[in-house]
Amino acid sequence: MKSPVCLLLLISLTSFTLFADDEKGHQHHDDLTETQLGTVHFPVSCAASVQKPFARGVALLHSFWYEEAEKEFLEIAKDDPHCAMAHWGVAMSLWHQLWNQPDAKVLARGWEEARAGEKLEQNATAREKEYIAAIGAFYSDSKKLDHAARARAYSEAMKKVYESYPDDNEAAVFYALSLLSSDENLEHRKEAAAILEKLFATEPDHPGVAHYLIHAYDTPELAQLGIPAARRYAQIAPMAPHAVHMPSHIFARVGLWQDDITSNLASIAATRKTVAMGMGGEGHQFHAMDFLVYAYLQTGHEADAQKIIDEVKAMPPTHNMYGLGFDPRLSSEASFEASYALELHDWQRAASLAPVSKDPEYETDTLLARAIGAARSGQIAEARKDVDEIRSIAKEFRKDKKKTDEANFLDRQMNEPLAWIAHSEGKDDEAIKMLRAVAEKETDGMSTTGYLPAQEMIADLLLDAKRPQQALVEYQTDLKLNPNRFNGLYGAAQAAEAAGKQSEANEYYAMLVKSCDGSNSTRPELSRAKELLAKK
Repeated sequence: MKSPVCLLLLISLTSFTLFADDEKGHQHHDDLTETQLGTVHFPVSCAASVQKPFARGVALLHSFWYEEAEKEFLEIAKDDPHCAMAHWGVAMSLWHQLWNQPDAKVLARGWEEARAGEKLEQNATAREKEYIAAIGAFYSDSKKLDHAARARAYSEAMKKVYESYPDDNEAAVFYALSLLSSDENLEHRKEAAAILEKLFATEPDHPGVAHYLIHAYDTPELAQLGIPAARRYAQIAPMAPHAVHMPSHIFARVGLWQDDITSNLASIAATRKTVAMGMGGEGHQFHAMDFLVYAYLQTGHEADAQKIIDEVKAMPPTHNMYGLGFDPRLSSEASFEASYALELHDWQRAASLAPVSKDPEYETDTLLARAIGAARSGQIAEARKDVDEIRSIAKEFRKDKKKTDEANFLDRQMNEPLAWIAHSEGKDDEAIKMLRAVAEKETDGMSTTGYLPAQEMIADLLLDAKRPQQALVEYQTDLKLNPNRFNGLYGAAQAAEAAGKQSEANEYYAMLVKSCDGSNSTRPELSRAKELLAKK
């Protein structure tokens, strides 16, 4: 689970739009083919010369390459001033449906684009007018509408387009996405997936179909169903950084770590290649690195994880990237360092972590990890001091209505070090109750750095309290939500062994060894698992 503080910053980073129309970047758009971005059929009533660029712009939208999509549609509007749908494309590029909530400035600009499209409707078809009206419903200048109302209005309008033009696959794809962006509940996930699965069978090279199927299935209950789309998407759009990363959302959910690693290595490479070509989207690499470090730590590739951490540390300051007022490098460094210490159960290292910045935005991952490390290594006074500092940050965040979620998260998350403090005082039932309150909120499982699953912590605490059978149940529960986690597998094996269930313990040890196949890890847990299996 990622801290809302870091997650919101990361989301803002990766979704921010470059407004400048970079000629160098656009020139390279002409070199991007269907084999690199996927196949989209979206006929419009604009000039024949912009038909191919328009389809390319929509393909860029479908892979959430919003920076480049905006440039494409701006160029189309310049090349064909009568093209109403070019303004629809720009407006669509400004709203990053699954990533963020546009601020007042973006809403105003989006409304201007929607109005510009409306003014050219004499040149548009009835179908195109409905597309423009749909995005206009989102950007409406009504100040009474909050984001949720805007998203619902757009989804309802796209439903009308979908129903009015049953042969328009793009309407179906965009409507499915709108269901996920208006309210990503299980019912909407299943409804979106039902629409997209039909198209997946007939349009296997469509980037939006595979992409949005992954998002629809990106939850523990449905993740297994997303494996075919995950394996397909990276092949469809290998040049799009987000496209080659996105399959890892499914791979991480089901514990396919090597596939996760492969996806994110490809995403980082694609990001750097396209940036070198003059295209935007540098921030995509940090999200891919996040998944990559997490996967490395589950598979005994600690040295590779450390290399990523060292690489991020060596990067120059990036606080002005995309004009944002924060440094994504620092956010990544903090969460990667925290995870490295926590995943290896190196409590002394965790307790010794130094904040990467004095800015509270970057401190929370470090302080939470440090408090846990201190509590677990017997440094109770230090742990309490860190908890007090976290509490102070939460109090400051709560003064800003926009940071209420972050404050609530910190209030909840500080229960973890407090639970280990309680455990050190023999108050195990109280400690478990505190951890349970955190675990109940972690229903989405983990796939990124920063923290350990609270359910797994409950199991660790019970094992440390010499209650192995209860610990085993907790490990098993967590492994259903977070399959093939290194510590979950090893903990379950230890608990089973202590409970006199050697056969069951051996199964978990074997799963751990298989998960770390090909690694050069020197972790004592892995060595012990191999030794015990060799004696069978």
